[in-house]
Amino acid sequence: MVNNTASETRVERVYAALGDPARRAMVERLRRGPSSVSELGAPLGMTLAGVGKHVAVLEASGVIRTTKIGRVRSCELVVGSLDEAAAWIDETRAFWNAGVDRMIDHLTESA
Repeated sequence: MVNNTASETRVERVYAALGDPARRAMVERLRRGPSSVSELGAPLGMTLAGVGKHVAVLEASGVIRTTKIGRVRSCELVVGSLDEAAAWIDETRAFWNAGVDRMIDHLTESA
């Protein structure tokens, strides 16, 4: 479960939310468009209560938003919710690639 302490960053909440395969499957499904909580859980073979807990984690992380109309809770992805996490990956990749490039340059010059 995601721990929403004050020191926890949005990136940490997103990665924690996406760390579970069931939640990633739900996000994959929502890429095609909004879905009810029941529809999200159907292919996963879990109880409505279980799906609801996963939905709550995704919503708390800001990856999805839910709306309730009557008895149906609908979920949709939040546009841009993964941008900060993706930027962190891009920055980390660039850091490591630059280090490898420097090492290759050094080894080439030494040879």
